[in-house]
Amino acid sequence: MVIPTYLNAQHAPQAQEQYGDGRVSAFYTWNNDIPAQPGELLRTEVVTTPYIALDQATQAIRILYSSTSGRDSKTPIVVSGTVHIPKGQAPQGGWPVVLWAHGTVGLADSCAPSWNGRSYRDVKYLNRWLEEGFAVVATDYEGLGVAGPHLLINNPMLAYSILDSGRAALKTNLPLANKFVIVGQSQGGAGAVAASSYSATYAPDLNIKGSIGTGVIYKDPQAKAGENDLKLNPHEVSPSLAYGIYSFLVAKSLNPEIKAEDVFTPQALALVEQGRNACLVGFMSDIQASGLSPAKAYQPHPPAYYKEVLEQQSKSYGYYPTLKINHPVFIGTGANDITPDARSQMKLVADACQAGTVVEGHLYHGLGHSETVNASLKDSIPFAKKVIAGQKIQSICKPELQ
Repeated sequence: MVIPTYLNAQHAPQAQEQYGDGRVSAFYTWNNDIPAQPGELLRTEVVTTPYIALDQATQAIRILYSSTSGRDSKTPIVVSGTVHIPKGQAPQGGWPVVLWAHGTVGLADSCAPSWNGRSYRDVKYLNRWLEEGFAVVATDYEGLGVAGPHLLINNPMLAYSILDSGRAALKTNLPLANKFVIVGQSQGGAGAVAASSYSATYAPDLNIKGSIGTGVIYKDPQAKAGENDLKLNPHEVSPSLAYGIYSFLVAKSLNPEIKAEDVFTPQALALVEQGRNACLVGFMSDIQASGLSPAKAYQPHPPAYYKEVLEQQSKSYGYYPTLKINHPVFIGTGANDITPDARSQMKLVADACQAGTVVEGHLYHGLGHSETVNASLKDSIPFAKKVIAGQKIQSICKPELQ
């Protein structure tokens, strides 16, 4: 394989302990120049670990590819991921492709799904897509697997990593069609909408037929700060404190002057340090065992500068550039979801419909954030098959409980 080189070439960042870098194989280290062109395939290797390869795949490979940093939307970076091929004979032209965008797993390189594997929920979910005749291309996102900070809820980053994984996958010589459905959950649900929102301008070469998001994180640009926020008991021990610690560490990676002791109490500082390397499931268990509630973990009066940093970060990275998307969008929401609030997801459906996007919204009775993923397959798989076939999707802008 010939990798193009360019003037003013960019090099991959060196591993840094503060970002949870390392503890992965040499595959993830790229010592050559990074192509300025995003979506270039840099390296592949066969996946032999069963829980990473997926049972319903006949072939699975890791990929390393060029992309664009979500930090400034211009710096070339390297991103890792995997490609999974269904069993059976590929249709003429190749398998249609699900571009999978995973939910939050942590910040450390070793949390990358291509290295660490996936939850039982996600393994079941992706195997079903393979059974239905879709190849799966799964990005790890910027800063997971490879050196450098992972930026968590950063919509440009999510969009670039997802879209460039599709570009790179088409260069593997595997039987893949340029027919994509973007699919994501939670952080990845935001990624699915973000990638859809950026696709027409950032990756017009990709034939995106539709997108599917569950548990989608949506920041309404018209909402006032704190308006309609879900009120949770701050004195109750909550594993969701993990997300707050991860968010702090991301903010610190963008603004090194932030001090942990300004934001967190002395009792919580050890957990903050642990968050650099701890993957989500284990980290949440540790927080539960610590007995720390948000009220005990956060300083009662964090400094004004920290609030300003978060507001600027949200303004720069938290919004979608447009909700007028040129392909149909499926939004599946658990009515009992509080991570994020189901009401914000329904507002996304309404706002995208109002912007002129064809949106098929579904609201699932009694389901929370995680349960909605596999439960929504009964509706999302028919949606995906219709958009791949070019069939019309009927908008559902005010979904009723089902």
